[in-house]
Amino acid sequence: MCIFCEIVAGNIPSAKIYEDDSHLAILDISQTTYGHTLVMPKKHYDNYLSMPKEEAQELMGLVNELGNRIISSLDAKGCNILINTNEVAGQSVNHTHVHIIPRYSKDDTVRFTFSENKYNLEEVLNKIKGK
Repeated sequence: MCIFCEIVAGNIPSAKIYEDDSHLAILDISQTTYGHTLVMPKKHYDNYLSMPKEEAQELMGLVNELGNRIISSLDAKGCNILINTNEVAGQSVNHTHVHIIPRYSKDDTVRFTFSENKYNLEEVLNKIKGK
């Protein structure tokens, strides 16, 4: 059983922010920033893209609600909402989960780096469209 399934089952303690029949939201033990939260379906899916569309939409609706609550209650200035899909993208637990990472300033501990475009956009577009 995966670690998040163990948490959902109550076999591993967690700091629960929210729970209903289908979802669980807990404080991330790493606390990248103050209030860093993980939102997950209770049902095991290896990653977000493996979820049925309706369940994925329901999960993101909850992320919207909790993101707003976290920003408001912790006086954050914004947040990053992050989903890593597969190990190459940084997913460390193979159970769908969404990070809500409150942001308090541009100088906090979260960094994302985007490099300059070096790809032929027409080629990429055609591949995605199946041309």
